[in-house]
Amino acid sequence: MTVLLLFAAVCCAAPVSNAISAYVALQTGLQDEGGITDGGTAADIPARMLTAYKKAVQQVVKHVPTCQGMRWPVLAGIAKVESNHAIGRSITAGGDIRPKIYGVLLNGSGAGGNTTVFPDTDGGRWDGTASGERTVGPFQFLPSTWEGVGKDANRDKTADPHNADDAALGAAIYLCGSGRDLTKRAQLKAAIFQYNHSGEYVSNVLGFIDQYTAAAKDPDLKNVSGKVRTVIEAALSQRGVPYSWGGGNASGKSYGICCSPSGKSGTNIKGFDCSGLTVYAYAQAGIRLPRTAAAQAGVGQRIPAGLGTGALKAGDLVFYADAPGRDATIYHVGIYLGSGQMVNAARPGTVVRLDAVNAMSGYAGGARLL
Repeated sequence: MTVLLLFAAVCCAAPVSNAISAYVALQTGLQDEGGITDGGTAADIPARMLTAYKKAVQQVVKHVPTCQGMRWPVLAGIAKVESNHAIGRSITAGGDIRPKIYGVLLNGSGAGGNTTVFPDTDGGRWDGTASGERTVGPFQFLPSTWEGVGKDANRDKTADPHNADDAALGAAIYLCGSGRDLTKRAQLKAAIFQYNHSGEYVSNVLGFIDQYTAAAKDPDLKNVSGKVRTVIEAALSQRGVPYSWGGGNASGKSYGICCSPSGKSGTNIKGFDCSGLTVYAYAQAGIRLPRTAAAQAGVGQRIPAGLGTGALKAGDLVFYADAPGRDATIYHVGIYLGSGQMVNAARPGTVVRLDAVNAMSGYAGGARLL
């Protein structure tokens, strides 16, 4: 398996590098508008892509019955590094991704570290060119690799690496190998290394897998009571509600305004932005918050960033800033749940969900109001 090196920029996350096997390292500029998805740092995963990952987990057992431990965070970790979950593309209900995602032509030209020639194997069927080979789709398969693992997951009678469902199932089959136990860290690392022969790549993917795994877990609220529980349960009750720039108030979700820094309008979306969600959740406990994240940092007992996230307690506000230490630069807020998780309304195109607190960069501390 060879893969395209992407520098995927996620909202407030540093660009992540990746490698194309042990032999070729490619660098391109595929980026998204920023942001962090449903269920884990599931904040950066479009809903249709997350559906594809979960479907693949259910289907892979039919093809590799002895595979154990395949989970959607494993597939999400791969796709995060390979294509940033196809963010910026349109994805049909059937899973077709347009425009298609292509890597650079592997012709040994030297561009981006491309020094090894990969001869054409598909006549351009999948990679659009018969003059050489390039990686394709959200999981960046070489056409030759796809021929060995490609399956029709969405029942349209075609195994297409440019289809989210087909590609996710193909990746699951490839990672499972002849029957790995992916619950064992060593075997998980071996699977990722087989996907791309690079230690840096393995580390990057494992980091995202761990973030998505943390975000996918339901919070443990057995030791949470009183107003803290009221706030958290109010926030959790809004999971799945769309992000709306300027949306949300003390009464609940509302239509937003125009426009976000990326140009996305909330005027036709009834939902919450980050600070709208916190305003709503705290209102249920009788606490009135200012409307913006930066202003909310001035309420309650401030928890300095220097103390680390370990100083946070359930119910605390969690802040992120362009310049940590300068509260005027705070751009985002979530509600801490404990165990490294927060309730988060991340960015346009996502929904209210659970995220790891380290899913975003620029941690700026917290505030304790309860």
